[in-house]
Amino acid sequence: MTTEFILLRHGETEWNASGRLQGHLNSVLSREGLRQADALAARLATLPFQALYSSDLDRAVQTAARIAARTGHDLQQDARLRERGLGVLEGLTRAEASQRHPEVFAAYTEGHADSVVPGGESPSQRLRLALHCLEELGARHPEARVVVVTHGGVLSALLRHCLGIPPTVPRTFSVLNAGWNQFDLHQGTLRMVTWGDVSHLRTPSLDDT
Repeated sequence: MTTEFILLRHGETEWNASGRLQGHLNSVLSREGLRQADALAARLATLPFQALYSSDLDRAVQTAARIAARTGHDLQQDARLRERGLGVLEGLTRAEASQRHPEVFAAYTEGHADSVVPGGESPSQRLRLALHCLEELGARHPEARVVVVTHGGVLSALLRHCLGIPPTVPRTFSVLNAGWNQFDLHQGTLRMVTWGDVSHLRTPSLDDT
């Protein structure tokens, strides 16, 4: 039994454009982000799929709602698809974070799987939630194609999980706004099929910070 997941990163937000760490805080889609969401919607209007899910954070919901308006699917939200909670670092630029919370920011950038940001969560905690969610959706939608709108940190963690790349290894791949990524859940195992497709966009997309 295989479920095909089209995992999308939300469109560009105002905080993406200004380089602020978002975590669980909300930042609305920028004008470019709205265009990106509409481009995703136009592409998905040509591809049959069975269900549409998103993180419950505004930037993902905004993106998914524009898809739903075009394709007619009901949008279902799930908090397990949220970005990793970054606690005291949320809302700060990297420069601000390194000045105000130098030890916390250093631990965050080192990327240890079980390192918890004060007031937030660890990479492993967020990965477990995302994997449990996808496994449940796979059981709910066997032999189907499912679209999921989520976040850069979640996508990065899923890619590392599938390819066996430790979280402490510096990232050498892009996680682009409105990027299109296919993962298949086959007999309980998640496999990465395609990554970082932005052929539906007319202008360059921002990488995850």
